Amino acid sequence: MIKKKVLIVDDNKEILLSLKEGLEKYDKIFSVLIAGDGIVAIESLKKNSVTLVVADLKMPRMDGLALLTHIMENYPDIPVIIMTGYSTKEMEKLAREKGAVAYIQKPFMVEELASQIIEILGKESEGGTLHSVSSGMFLQLVEMEQQTCTIRLIDNASGKQGALFFRDGELLDARVNDLKGVDAAYEIFSWYKVSLAIQNECIVQNKKIESDLQAILLEAMRLKDEKEEKNEAETLVKEAIPEKAGKVNKLKKLNLIDTIHGKLRNEIGERCGLEDIYYNSSWDGLIAQISRIGSFFNTGELKLGYINRDEANDYILMPGKKTTVLLLNPKCPRDRIIKLLSNISYKELS
Repeated sequence: MIKKKVLIVDDNKEILLSLKEGLEKYDKIFSVLIAGDGIVAIESLKKNSVTLVVADLKMPRMDGLALLTHIMENYPDIPVIIMTGYSTKEMEKLAREKGAVAYIQKPFMVEELASQIIEILGKESEGGTLHSVSSGMFLQLVEMEQQTCTIRLIDNASGKQGALFFRDGELLDARVNDLKGVDAAYEIFSWYKVSLAIQNECIVQNKKIESDLQAILLEAMRLKDEKEEKNEAETLVKEAIPEKAGKVNKLKKLNLIDTIHGKLRNEIGERCGLEDIYYNSSWDGLIAQISRIGSFFNTGELKLGYINRDEANDYILMPGKKTTVLLLNPKCPRDRIIKLLSNISYKELS
């Protein structure tokens, strides 16, 4: 897992630097960011994946309570510790009512603050941690088991961090930096492999995502494919640069259906049993579900599926930007066809 970041906010520079220096001995557990007031802290939250905030109560421009309110509204998964030299029972009660998870009175020992930070960070993974898993399949299990929890995720590829909020198995909200709601959920579900930590509580009360989880997963996959197609198209345009004046490289793309048809006829012959081949988007949902199961159990990429429905014909489904369907005679040389199709490189085909 990526090292957690703790943001400490105080307008007293001496205290701020002293805490930063004193907490360096815990750098294997968390790193420290600093901010001189609430306004600077908000900018830091936008730029960094902060795990926990420690904020002084009295500060110019934006005090600790105003910062606490902002965090609870925009970053509800980030816990906040309030520290102050002007403590009263009423003030502590107000801070906790506004969402503070702890309250510490100045002066205090650095070890006392570190102990509270480590205890709170530990609660974020009280429900367990998982590494290099498919987020979609795991979260469907959360839905089925009707769990109430906050799930913090890290994309293994980019290092991006996000959070999902579930109550009784229902997805209420999501967050990736300043991105919130369903758009944040789309971002998280586009991550291929993630590491995640489970906290057995959910601070979010209001439902901000109206779509059901299955619909969000499918839409996230569609948006991901659309983005990849756009990136591929942009790459092809960049590669189509004239080698010499007046001469342009010609980009040749093979048609998938024609390629499959040709390979079967050439290598197996007319008795390959192929009766038809076409695109059919109605199979996309099944292919997506099987792919997620394969990712969850780390069984590798789904290349094709053979379907026997006790009908006049069998099917081979080939995933891609569009699901390709091969309609086959049940007496076809199935093993030879599967072996042949498994060796086709989809990246070379449109």
